[in-house]
Amino acid sequence: MEQKMKNFSPLFTLFLLLSVGHAWAYEEVTVAHGGTISGQVTIEGGQPRPMAFNLVTIPDAVYCGRISTGTGWRFVEDFIIGPDKALKDVVVMLKGVTKGKPFHMNKVRIDAINCDFLPFVNVVRDRDEITVINMDPVEHDIQGYETARRRGARVLFNRPLPMNPFHKIAGVFGHQHLAGEPMIEPIHLRKGRNVFVMQCGFHPYMFSWGLVVNNPYYDITKKDGHFSLSDIPPGEYTLSAWHPGVNKFIEQRVVVRSGQTLNVNLEFESPKGRRSAHEMAKNPRFGLELLGEGVEIIPSLRVQKP
Repeated sequence: MEQKMKNFSPLFTLFLLLSVGHAWAYEEVTVAHGGTISGQVTIEGGQPRPMAFNLVTIPDAVYCGRISTGTGWRFVEDFIIGPDKALKDVVVMLKGVTKGKPFHMNKVRIDAINCDFLPFVNVVRDRDEITVINMDPVEHDIQGYETARRRGARVLFNRPLPMNPFHKIAGVFGHQHLAGEPMIEPIHLRKGRNVFVMQCGFHPYMFSWGLVVNNPYYDITKKDGHFSLSDIPPGEYTLSAWHPGVNKFIEQRVVVRSGQTLNVNLEFESPKGRRSAHEMAKNPRFGLELLGEGVEIIPSLRVQKP
């Protein structure tokens, strides 16, 4: 057997690799009497300590401070917790599905608006493109990374995101939102990785997270924490949930039966203690007075509270 393996030609080896890859590809088929999984994602342990950034030390403090504490700080709002501990922005997906309903996804568009990236959480297919558009009257700089626990990060892209030139006429204080030139980038992650993050190099409190999926059985929770996956071929699978603030998956084995609805509730544990080096703290050398006399940071859009 060893001798035969040594005599394989490079072309035949390539054929084997392509055949294996094709075998694992998702196949679209007609699903008759598929099952449904629905439920709610909650979080136990209360609101985690927020990441906070001192606006005085970051460009565009006045404009970006329209969402802030009113004391010169801006929080990263990565945990949106609704009534009954419901958790927003959780990707719930089904693993182990090799064939099923059509796998069509809308192209992802992320807007930089009010010094925030929206949506905060996205789902893409590997090698799909994302479009990022600056709607603000200030410049942004986009840095994209693939990430994995214990294996570090890799840069996907790093480029400026220019504002619409007419903003120079409208001015920052007009607070108009005009679309700048779109930035279009493909998302291709290394084998074994499926999480990527985008951050602004000028305004580090701006984040947008993404998860790469390989089948159409996924959902992203809204404020009520609910999710629903439908038209699932009967079988045994792994139901997986991920939230960027927790940055780990919780999983549960499920059995889907023909024409039936399976109710599954999932619960995350709230991170405890210090989550980041960026937290709100008193520092007499970086107070609001550094902005100059008469300059104010007014949270006119939303006042953030710890």
